[in-house]
Amino acid sequence: MITENEINIARKCIELSLQKGADSARISLNKSVSDSITILNGQTDKISHAADRSMYFYIFSQGKYGTFSTNRIEDDDIESFVENAIKMVRLLGEDACRRLPEKERTASDAVTGTELGLYDENYREDGSQSRMERAQRLSAWDRHPASINKAYDIISEECEYTESYDDTFLIDSQGFEGRHTETCFSAFTEITISDSKGNKYSGFWWENTPFYDRLDIDGISGTALKRAVSQIDPKRRRGGKYRMVVDSGTASRLVSPIITALNASSIQQKMSFLDGSAGRKVFSEGFSLMDMARTPGKAGSRLYDTEGVATKDTAIIEKGVVKQYFVNTYMSHKMGIEPTVEDISRPCLVPYIKGEDLSNTEKEVSLKDILKLCGNGIYVTGFNGGNCNPVTGDFSYGVEGFAFSRGKITHPVREMLITGNIIELWNSLVAVGSDARECSRWQIPTLAFEGVSFSA
Repeated sequence: MITENEINIARKCIELSLQKGADSARISLNKSVSDSITILNGQTDKISHAADRSMYFYIFSQGKYGTFSTNRIEDDDIESFVENAIKMVRLLGEDACRRLPEKERTASDAVTGTELGLYDENYREDGSQSRMERAQRLSAWDRHPASINKAYDIISEECEYTESYDDTFLIDSQGFEGRHTETCFSAFTEITISDSKGNKYSGFWWENTPFYDRLDIDGISGTALKRAVSQIDPKRRRGGKYRMVVDSGTASRLVSPIITALNASSIQQKMSFLDGSAGRKVFSEGFSLMDMARTPGKAGSRLYDTEGVATKDTAIIEKGVVKQYFVNTYMSHKMGIEPTVEDISRPCLVPYIKGEDLSNTEKEVSLKDILKLCGNGIYVTGFNGGNCNPVTGDFSYGVEGFAFSRGKITHPVREMLITGNIIELWNSLVAVGSDARECSRWQIPTLAFEGVSFSA
């Protein structure tokens, strides 16, 4: 963990920066530790330990700006480092838009780093025996059930168990101080199988949580195997327009282009298909995207961004209307618009079923419900390459998954392509589930769209 002495050194660096001629400064002190164990085919394959300590300097001097970093955080080294950093900043060109955020915009409630409950006191740096036991328990290489009628053989099973913590202390010359501390416990398995014809298929599954005793290890490898086996014997599917259901484990791929397009830097560089969309209804009324940045105990939650600006739970898109861009201090002054936060913290979609009012209910909307609602179509469980044009919003993605009929999955499909425009896609929204994976920072549930173009 960051020590009180290291915090005092960060404070001293602010004082030194001002003494040496900086107009203002920000310091970010970061420490992290990660321990992981990899099990390959039931045997320990790799054990790794990584520890990092760094201090980043953001120096503003005479209308100029520069960033510097060091991992030597000792009193004897720091003064000359600060002095040289300021000398180098003064060699740069002027940029009057570079400055610290106004103090009233910064967070005042991130004092201990543990306010959001993301640090587990059970974390132990010396818990090597416990980690090994968990990693071995994760592997089911010797316990996987034999395939029926030799329909498949298991070729490999790779499991990884990881424990980590991150501790960050941020301070600036206007008096802001903030700290964020979190732990993470994660488990991942990928299994590759071969069918009777020699075709290979892979399936994976993972879980992670900030809390040691909430990580459900049992069943991860079994789920990975089931996902691999379910892909055996895919059938060809004609191209055409189908209803598309997208699994919650991969649906964030269709949200990320929108997040990028809402970033002020993309808009300023004319690389955004949402330029000029603020305050306008662009998407389906069923599309409501929230940033639940301050939800206690949930991955992705934070009280401030990397500038120290306070986060808040807020609507980014509400019933299809774009409510907010992501505007940091620099872009605010460069573009002459109001600042917000630099990026989304914890994106969450609000459940929706076309033609139904869910606003006053707590109705659960599951994958099963959405498949039944859609009747026939393609259930996408993975994306294989492709991209979305940041200027036009036109996309082309390779997909894999399953055909479904009358709300029931019928057979796997592979090597299909979906094409279209991301705005038009979200205007064809049929349903948004309530089944986002709890372990994910991106709370994007099962999605369903009407009339998506598939190519075989």
